[in-house]
Amino acid sequence: MTGLLHPDIPARASLLAESFAAARPFRHVVMDDFLEPEIIAALIAEFPSFRRENAVNEHGTVGRKAAVPRLAAIGPAYRELDRLLQHASFLQLIGHIAGIRNLVYDPDYVGGGTHENLDGQDLDVHVDFNFLPSLRLYRRLNLILFLNREWREDWGGCLALHKNPWNPGEDSVSSILPIANRAVLFETTEQSWHGFSRIALPADYSGSRKSIAVYYYTAAPPEQGAAPSHGTVYVPQPLPSRLRAGYTLRDEDIHELQDLWDRRTEQVHFLYRRELEFSEALDIIRNSRSFRLAHALTRPARAIKGILRRR
Repeated sequence: MTGLLHPDIPARASLLAESFAAARPFRHVVMDDFLEPEIIAALIAEFPSFRRENAVNEHGTVGRKAAVPRLAAIGPAYRELDRLLQHASFLQLIGHIAGIRNLVYDPDYVGGGTHENLDGQDLDVHVDFNFLPSLRLYRRLNLILFLNREWREDWGGCLALHKNPWNPGEDSVSSILPIANRAVLFETTEQSWHGFSRIALPADYSGSRKSIAVYYYTAAPPEQGAAPSHGTVYVPQPLPSRLRAGYTLRDEDIHELQDLWDRRTEQVHFLYRRELEFSEALDIIRNSRSFRLAHALTRPARAIKGILRRR
């Protein structure tokens, strides 16, 4: 089944593992010529067209990013890729590279699948959700495969791996050009901050930024650095560095500031809705018969604990 892979990938597995372990700002490895050229050409040819129903973002609005999960339903090449991504030998290979055993494939591609980002789209720096409730699995690895035959750094859209986006003065960034048949494997942790800058394509270029994202899990949490279950956490973009005392605002500056303001407002609304959902779930638990019974049974123990604390 690993025959879809370029033979250099399994042959260099130990060297890739060394690069993965030593990489900064967090553990990752870049693998060029990841698949055989024929399968990459077929994946590019079968890539799904941009459709509004696939571009609804987590705020409920239609954006400039379309995602299609369930790769096997897209076309023959994607069915072959889907078989590879879940095959035991492939799981063992990337597990060896990352030093993580017993990896589990997600057949629903929650948050993953094909990703297409149009001109003007960007992705705020973030860490991903760390737990998949439907399967009760812990997210451990991201695998991103790029499908862009042509891409230049000045077009934006490069995958950026950050050390500490909360403090730009302490941040360091590793930038990865999203060219076709380049795969990036990185560990999903509370420090794996990543995103990409706004795409600015030339006027004579009719393409978009295309990639495939696959996430892998384990039944057990990581031995170190495990955090309570959480959703994706975004870091709002800072103000443009050109905005300093004495600078005269232009129309494009006003548009950019309004966009930054709108995005922060959307994020606050999203967090508010998530807080309400969390509170509603807690109320259901508190009002359940099992919770009330457990609360009554543990009352004596809690009373004794309170007495001991006051001594």
